[in-house]
Amino acid sequence: MSEYLTLLAVLILSIVGHNMTVVYAALIVLAVKFFLPAEMLNYLGSHGLNFGIIILTAAVLVPIANGTVTIHTMINSFKSVIGIVAVTAGLLAAMAGGVGVPLMQSNPNVIPALIVGTMAGVFFFKGIAVGPLIAAGFTYFVMAIIEYFK
Repeated sequence: MSEYLTLLAVLILSIVGHNMTVVYAALIVLAVKFFLPAEMLNYLGSHGLNFGIIILTAAVLVPIANGTVTIHTMINSFKSVIGIVAVTAGLLAAMAGGVGVPLMQSNPNVIPALIVGTMAGVFFFKGIAVGPLIAAGFTYFVMAIIEYFK
């Protein structure tokens, strides 16, 4: 029962904070939990991240498909400071996500903290809830640095 209350709290805070992405996500999870067998919720939990990444990647590729982004514009991205910073940020984000998934799988007790941090970023700083994966990667990097200096 407490999981319903927690999800409802997230839903209400998302509505108050006008964050429709989290509203939709909370509604989906509540609907799956309430109306479908537990196996479906577990399936969403174990495969949803992959589906989300596929959809996100497809959306990012649309400008290439419709001709807005071309090989020429991609090459030109290396010719400006903001372009180089963006390429570097993309590289670092991909690396962080790459180590974030294994961290969450091997150390599940980090997940609640990632959820709280992401929700705080969404509610208080108008962020977007793509944070847990990247935050897990940053957590991995910070923990690796701490371990190195021990």
